[in-house]
Amino acid sequence: MTIQDALPGERQQTILRLLRDHGRVMSAQLAIELQVSEDSIRRDLRELAAQGLCRKVHGGALPAAPAFPALAERHEKDHDRKRALARIAAAQVLPGELVFLDAGSTNTVVASCLPEHQGLRVVTNAPDIALALMARPGIGATVGAQTLEAIRALRVDVCFVGTCAVDAEAGIWAVDGEEATLKRALLAASSRCVVVATNDKLGAQASHRIGDVDQIDLLVVEADAPPAQVVAFERRGVALQRAAQH
Repeated sequence: MTIQDALPGERQQTILRLLRDHGRVMSAQLAIELQVSEDSIRRDLRELAAQGLCRKVHGGALPAAPAFPALAERHEKDHDRKRALARIAAAQVLPGELVFLDAGSTNTVVASCLPEHQGLRVVTNAPDIALALMARPGIGATVGAQTLEAIRALRVDVCFVGTCAVDAEAGIWAVDGEEATLKRALLAASSRCVVVATNDKLGAQASHRIGDVDQIDLLVVEADAPPAQVVAFERRGVALQRAAQH
């Protein structure tokens, strides 16, 4: 059976795979690759968008914004993969630095991987991270919920910004407008920014833009991050490090 003979469902699975690998697809190029009309591709994209599997844009489609279940559920999900990312991220912190850990299940794991007895001071807007760090020796000045004005008064050595989506062209994204405003202030207050991204966040966009990818000093991705996504970030000059295979 040729690609042209494939059922729409099979063709849509191919489109989703290309979307996952490349971060975006264009209708005209898909029509050529899949040997069907652009009308057929546009119909496929409409159906996929209606199922929440992609976001239809002019001329093609982007990945759907990652779904974000309750924090407790996110803590239980993909823990081994997050720990592999967290080890790389925590290794970026130098002795005596002031660190800001933004809210998020991956950053909670980063907190558990921070080195002890190195005089670190950690500020966070996440109660679960604050509670976890208070029990660890050698890490002090952990603060609970911070206001926007408090963040603007800080000078942070390294921040770990929690992101809902990060795209090589479109930048860093959040799902909530108030959170995006806080994260923009955090970037402005920090000397270095580390973004830790699971595969589902790469090449995606959400509702509220935080900033450009050139504001990222290091992007930490999973060992099996899609090669096309890695190349796209490297072409933009983003320093990137893969987690170890777990």
